[in-house]
Amino acid sequence: MSDDSQLQARDPSPKPFAVILGTNEIASAIAVFLNRNGWGVVLSHDPSPPVFRRGRSFHDALFGDRAAIDEVVAERAETGLEVLSALACVNAVAVTPLGLLDLLVLRSLDLIVDARLQELAQKPHLKNLAGLTIGLGPGFLAGVDCDVALPVHSGKPAFVIAGHAEEGRRTLERFVYADRRGLWQTAVDLGLRAFRRLVVGHVSGAAVSAAIDGILVGVVRDGTEVVEGDILAELEPRIRQATWTGMDRAGRATARAVMRAINAALSEPSRRARPKRLMQDIDPAN
Repeated sequence: MSDDSQLQARDPSPKPFAVILGTNEIASAIAVFLNRNGWGVVLSHDPSPPVFRRGRSFHDALFGDRAAIDEVVAERAETGLEVLSALACVNAVAVTPLGLLDLLVLRSLDLIVDARLQELAQKPHLKNLAGLTIGLGPGFLAGVDCDVALPVHSGKPAFVIAGHAEEGRRTLERFVYADRRGLWQTAVDLGLRAFRRLVVGHVSGAAVSAAIDGILVGVVRDGTEVVEGDILAELEPRIRQATWTGMDRAGRATARAVMRAINAALSEPSRRARPKRLMQDIDPAN
């Protein structure tokens, strides 16, 4: 069966409705797991921070490009009606520029997962907006702004541990950062073999260069507005091990943690009325 015919296939049975805030690789891995467990899933785009691991995410579907992970395909949805239509597709998730407030009016939400990984931003108050709310990353407080708060290790640098300065320096050198606010413009794409000092793009006309040799496994889409400190690109120095598509270890681990949290919540007496199929824990890799 072709990809197009798979997208046209419809599941007539009602699906629980999950909204994932974010279109990055973590959000996309969670979307794949939920889809395989029988959920209708929509990913809501947020421009901050910009998505650079685009080959491992559904992000590019927002721009009309094909985006697929583990045979799950993303459909861009412009309107509420298009979101609801996409939710009925088999092996597909919806990706939309619509925000949470726009999605709340479509129908009752069974699940909200904030996977934007906005480390410094004030956390939204998600609790009571859906049957279950999960916040990923630092800053969320279970029972206050969400039902469940989970840590995330995304592989992005956060700090350098004392005594590991050299390892921390090498980790930081993998990433190319914006040193100012402005429009990111680039002509390079994923999979390019880059070399130290190669100009990988410009922010408001100022050149941005790679710090090491490697394969470009992440790059923010051309034409994106960025701010100082945003990651613009990622290089893998181990040439033979470089991959930039599919679900990675961090995404899979986080998605499994989310599924465990859902299963634990659904096992509570107050939630036992949920359909039994939501209690499954299906790994799409199997």
